[in-house]
Amino acid sequence: MAKLLIVDDEVNIRNLIVKYAKYENYKTMEAGDGMHAVMMCKDNEPDLVIMDIMMPEMDGFTASREIKKFSDVPIILLSARGEEYDRINGFEIGVDDYVIKPFSPKELMLRIAAILRRVESSKNAPSDKNTVFTLDQLEVNFISRIVKIEGKRIDMSPKEYDLFFYMIRNANIALTREKLICDVWGCDFYGDDRTLDTHIKLLRRSLGDYGKYIVTLRGVGYRFETSIQ
Repeated sequence: MAKLLIVDDEVNIRNLIVKYAKYENYKTMEAGDGMHAVMMCKDNEPDLVIMDIMMPEMDGFTASREIKKFSDVPIILLSARGEEYDRINGFEIGVDDYVIKPFSPKELMLRIAAILRRVESSKNAPSDKNTVFTLDQLEVNFISRIVKIEGKRIDMSPKEYDLFFYMIRNANIALTREKLICDVWGCDFYGDDRTLDTHIKLLRRSLGDYGKYIVTLRGVGYRFETSIQ
């Protein structure tokens, strides 16, 4: 039975999520601020965290960043705002999903289930036979999840790694938006196209000059092109 940590300074919001979570047979823990959430993650190791952004003591962004320093637990951020800046900030930290308030509790439960299924399937995924990919001064090690450019290690969020590795494995193939979302986030992903676009933007920024190899195909999707001069 998966254990959820629900973090929000509004008791009514926590109670609502707890109610639906228990109906779905999840175990639940609660925290009213980010600082408490960080401590609970260290002591109790939840399977997934639902984290509000605007909270006293420590906001959701800061708490998520602290949690990611010692745990790979998936995090869903809750926010009353839907600005691109907030989404980018969250995805840079490495959160798995971003839900705007007011939200549908049923949809939130579907998002939780989808993320937990992806986490479980990734644990059972076979190792790559071809462990290293190189392109000029770009080197990618799939097993160790290390990307280097000119010998310097490039830090990315977990989902940036997933997206980049998938595009490399399918180099020079036109990948529709639907296929990218389905294969990287899962066909049961309940987000929208903005999630993909935001991660492409972050990935290009992380790659610097090598971002040019990710080509936008208008009306279709994207392609990792290895023959660009």
